[in-house]
Amino acid sequence: MDVDHPEYDQPWDNSARHETVAERLDRNWISLLQEVRVVQTGVQLLTGLLLTLPFQQRFAVLDHPMRIVYLLTVACSVSSTLLLVTPVAMHRVLFRRHRLGVIVSAAHRLAYVGLLLLGVSMAGVTDIIFDTVAGRTAGIVAGASALTAFGLFWLALPLMLRAKLASSEPTEGLA
Repeated sequence: MDVDHPEYDQPWDNSARHETVAERLDRNWISLLQEVRVVQTGVQLLTGLLLTLPFQQRFAVLDHPMRIVYLLTVACSVSSTLLLVTPVAMHRVLFRRHRLGVIVSAAHRLAYVGLLLLGVSMAGVTDIIFDTVAGRTAGIVAGASALTAFGLFWLALPLMLRAKLASSEPTEGLA
């Protein structure tokens, strides 16, 4: 998916914001870090919770198919945590190397995939909980509903808005 062309923004940023490339990169980095901070704690708590479940008595209630869902959910959650925390490690390793453009671009992609995996993780957790509490059918319906909602709100809606904005000229109010 084509998600990152900062050079397309530079003429607008220069005329509307009077920003240099360095100022735009600084602003984009700060914005990305703020967004990642919103989800980092949640995904880390979710991953921690999932990692402790096998050590709980009720874990034995999960049958083989639900254990597979559990393992896939853990894998997605751990991967999401990894991807959402990686920008910090990249910044530390590349600090004072004048590579903010590379860091912002890579962190943007990592955050995007990390959010998608977080949505899958949340759908998996929803499936596991509903399956355990209300039965297999309720788990499948709840998990599929959660996955659909994440897909609609985190993927389809932003892409529709992006397509709509791409067909019109940028205005002063765009971020």
